[in-house]
Order: sequence, then C-alpha cells, then structure tokens
Amino acid sequence: QVQLVESGGGLVQAGGSLRLSCAASGRTFSRNVMGWFRQAPGKEREFVAAISWYGGRTYYADSVKGRFTISRDIAKNTVYLQMDSLKPEDTAVYYCAADWNHTTIVATTTLQEEYEYWGQGTQVTVSS
Repeated sequence: QVQLVESGGGLVQAGGSLRLSCAASGRTFSRNVMGWFRQAPGKEREFVAAISWYGGRTYYADSVKGRFTISRDIAKNTVYLQMDSLKPEDTAVYYCAADWNHTTIVATTTLQEEYEYWGQGTQVTVSS
C-alpha cells in the first residue's frame, strides 16, 4: 500500500523559507512523477510543482517559479519542496501526490486527476 507522508509545514513570516518533505513508501518509486499541490481556504486545490523520479525533470506553476524548488532524494524515497521568499498568498495546505501513469512531465502533469495517491497534507501559514 502506497503511503505519502508530508512534513515541514508551519508558521513563517513573509519573506521567510520552509522546506516540505514527502516520504514515500509501499511501492518502487523509480519511473513516475511526484507533484505538490496546495489548497487555500475557500479555494480549489491547485498545482504547485512536479518532478519526474527518473531524470529529475521539473515543472512549476507560474505563481511559484523562481521562489520554490522541487527535488528528490532517490535513496531516501523522499521528495522536497524548498519554499523561499514566501508570501501571505502562499498560505495553504500543501499536498504531496504520486502519478504512476507517466514517467516524465507531460502536459497534464498539472491536473489532479493524473495523481493516484495523495498525502494527508501539511499546513503552511505565511504572516504579513
């Protein structure tokens, strides 16, 4: 059974940084895509970033490009989201997700429907 467990959320001031982690288990993570999504209060869940496990190809939402960095540690089966220059509008619950339909980033990587497994989420709050 696949499990994705996020950690690293918290409260930070605007301009600060946080690093989220997503520990994956229960299946061989070698040729799939991992993504981060977020959901702010009263809003729909939105794509943040994705990385292909094999090759490390990345893709970002325009709203976080240049501020967030997604990476993976193959040995630890863990995906990270380094968030710098945080803004109050980054406040949300952040979710890690796994897509086994694809081995690399594709046009539909930003769609929630492509991801079969989800973590429980971790809260990120950015104060102004």
